[in-house]
Amino acid sequence: MNNDIIENVTPVQDKARESSLRLVGNISYLLHAIVAVGAVVPGFQPGVFLLVIAFILDLVKRGDAQGTWQESHFSWRIRSVLWAGGLYLVTSWLWLLLIAPGWIAWGLISIWFLYRVVRGWMALSDNKAMPA
Repeated sequence: MNNDIIENVTPVQDKARESSLRLVGNISYLLHAIVAVGAVVPGFQPGVFLLVIAFILDLVKRGDAQGTWQESHFSWRIRSVLWAGGLYLVTSWLWLLLIAPGWIAWGLISIWFLYRVVRGWMALSDNKAMPA
């Protein structure tokens, strides 16, 4: 009889967990998107603060998604931020040469970051995992 109770509760808990992870994912992708659009659109800079909030949210909630298809989204977002940050640091010296090379490099990185945010968010909406 206890097994019947566990079997009846587990799907509800799984559904609540999936719903919670989806909400966290949508909030995180929204914050990433605001920052990504701000990096691409001149004159619109919401600040890195939103990205830091999204990054911390992903790090904290990543363990909750372990073993689910949504775990790949947490990894995807975390890797996107780390790669973009690393690329910004590596190319920052280009700003010292002239403004144009730095602007071009950072523009390309920002477009790449926006692409990753859009691709991930669309996959989350379609209940699809991201590639490793």
